[in-house]
Amino acid sequence: MAPLSETRESLIIQVKNPENRVAWEEFVSIYRPVIVRTAVARGMQLADAQDLAQQVLLAVASAISRWEKRDKTTRFRHWLSKITRNAIVNALSRGPKDRAAGGSSIQELLAQYQQPDVETVSLIDWEYRRELYLQAARIVQKDVQNETWQAFELTVIDGMSNQEAAEVLGKSLGTIYTARCRIMQRLRDEIAEMEASEQ
Repeated sequence: MAPLSETRESLIIQVKNPENRVAWEEFVSIYRPVIVRTAVARGMQLADAQDLAQQVLLAVASAISRWEKRDKTTRFRHWLSKITRNAIVNALSRGPKDRAAGGSSIQELLAQYQQPDVETVSLIDWEYRRELYLQAARIVQKDVQNETWQAFELTVIDGMSNQEAAEVLGKSLGTIYTARCRIMQRLRDEIAEMEASEQ
């Protein structure tokens, strides 16, 4: 994914333009894995979850032009989680012979279950944050030296102490600490930039 410029319009606004393929590809790269992991977590097989993600993305593509942020509390992810939850419930409750038949419109998906599903909303939010981290990590890892990334990986991801990482990498404790802090700040900055693009 290309770095996001500070003056860039909201990703959601860009996706509303059907001609903007770059925005749609970025949107899909963020939300497809979120939908798939959410569906798997809710009990679907991976292949079915991938099919469901395609169905949800098609439904979003056909209805996103009508989505509007009404106030500061309106979140696109809540709208997406409602669509995803309804699609999951539909897929899990259908019999095997009609499971592959798609074609539900966005209005049907939204109308079937009016009650908010806190668990799915929470899961979508968690998976969304996870996906932002993974995308930010890919960006940051390309921009830093291998040893700097290793220091971060050993201490933050693998849970090794700074002292142990310093011994493994043959670096000073201060170098490990600095590398870890720099990477964490870069990740925060990248994630904040990605989130700002969806406001």
